[in-house]
Amino acid sequence: MSNSSNKAQDLFNGFKNADQVNSLMQYVHSMSPETVSQLSSPASTEVQQMMEHNIIGLLGGLPSQHFDVEITTNRESLGRLLASAMMSGYFLRGAEQRMAFEHSLLSAESSFEAE
Repeated sequence: MSNSSNKAQDLFNGFKNADQVNSLMQYVHSMSPETVSQLSSPASTEVQQMMEHNIIGLLGGLPSQHFDVEITTNRESLGRLLASAMMSGYFLRGAEQRMAFEHSLLSAESSFEAE
């Protein structure tokens, strides 16, 4: 199992003992570690860079080379941050797919007009 698979599994293991396990959590637990790892990895470097920028914006962007930055939070707030990052990631992935689809449509349209 890869290191990213271990991290993803560790992230969700904290929810196993919850009294009320929702259906999404049950679904995630039923996935193979490889699938969770694949879903956890950004599809492109552009999406990864935008996600990094977004998270830095959420946490505060003090440069670490000049400041000793330490962030303290509780489990609930960290969960909200994770949920926000995940939603941003899904949005960016959807936008990336839409952009690729629009480019392929324009390409097909221009090829059709050239004939």
